[in-house]
Amino acid sequence: MRQIPVDTSAASVMVAQPPQPKLKDRRSGERAMDAETGAPLMTVDVMFVLDGNAEILSLTVPETGISGDLAMGTPVALTGLIARPWENEFNGQKRHGIAFRAVAVTSLVAGGAQSEAA
Repeated sequence: MRQIPVDTSAASVMVAQPPQPKLKDRRSGERAMDAETGAPLMTVDVMFVLDGNAEILSLTVPETGISGDLAMGTPVALTGLIARPWENEFNGQKRHGIAFRAVAVTSLVAGGAQSEAA
């Protein structure tokens, strides 16, 4: 499958929604696992700001790649971010999009404490 590396060096990235377990099956509650390592997967929504434009990206990250307190608004660094185009067909309806995956999401706030807004 085609993977496109994403350069985050010129972007500001912050947590939009704290990490949540990624589910393989919502009905049964079964967790999604990394196919290569077997690590449980998490979903983290981030606000990705570049050149004055903001996007909310939903990232898949191994649970072991989550570090620091990732509360809403926390600035973060993304390690190994890739974009992967996808397409499927279900009940005659074609769908497509881009899935984002990172090796790690790391808080940029020293000591895990977040500064308070004035």
